[in-house]
Amino acid sequence: MRTICEHNSPPHLERSTPAVRPLSAIESLRARIETIERRGRHARSVLTFGIAAMDARLPGGGLARGAVHEIAGGGPGAADGAAAALFAAGIAARAGGKVLWCLTRPDLFAPALAQAGLSPERVIYVEAGEEKTVLACAEEGLRHGGLGAVVAEVARLPMTASRRLQLAAEGNAALGLVLRRWWQRSEVAECGQPNAAETRWRVSVLPSAPLPVPGVGRPRWRVALIRARAGKRADFELEACDDAGRLAVPAALGDRPAAQAGGRRGAAA
Repeated sequence: MRTICEHNSPPHLERSTPAVRPLSAIESLRARIETIERRGRHARSVLTFGIAAMDARLPGGGLARGAVHEIAGGGPGAADGAAAALFAAGIAARAGGKVLWCLTRPDLFAPALAQAGLSPERVIYVEAGEEKTVLACAEEGLRHGGLGAVVAEVARLPMTASRRLQLAAEGNAALGLVLRRWWQRSEVAECGQPNAAETRWRVSVLPSAPLPVPGVGRPRWRVALIRARAGKRADFELEACDDAGRLAVPAALGDRPAAQAGGRRGAAA
């Protein structure tokens, strides 16, 4: 016998409603990861280079704070490696605050870093015996949130390790800089592997401008932006960092249109 409610119910309500399928464990995990990845992104500030052609190529108009950026020499030689280290030092110098520099061996020349604007009293060096420890120390430094920049010197940067660094950096204002150092030529191939860095840079040395008197002019670099999340590839001919960590467009190029002075499409490493 049907009840009054059943008798008076519209026909469409008598049909069974299909049950909502619960999220699987994998789908639930993906949703949590997406939430973590979005955390703090909208509030992040950027560190500009002060060079219009460079900043225009970067999302937000500069290097995102609370994010990881990869820097490497344009080739396996020592000169390009040193230029990459000074490029990283200049960025860290302009980031402000203390800088945690994690490395496997004490081979940095502090006076050279000071010439790029990074004075010794601002740097905390952590010498680790292996790259795994370097990455772990850098991750803790980024998670701390009280540093201006964290530099990790490694030859290899696996995707999992880069994601851990990126997640640790998000939500604070620290810059994560991964300086790729190659001790063997076989390690250069590792640099082409994908990782979670928001930008990837390659720095190569160029001849300095001739002076009217005997001497050596300000060093010049070719700085290639080979990857930028939601940005464009480009390369730039620049004068090396000064004692405040600032780059400059060579005077001879500064008079050219922006499309010629900088922003030429770079080749992937």
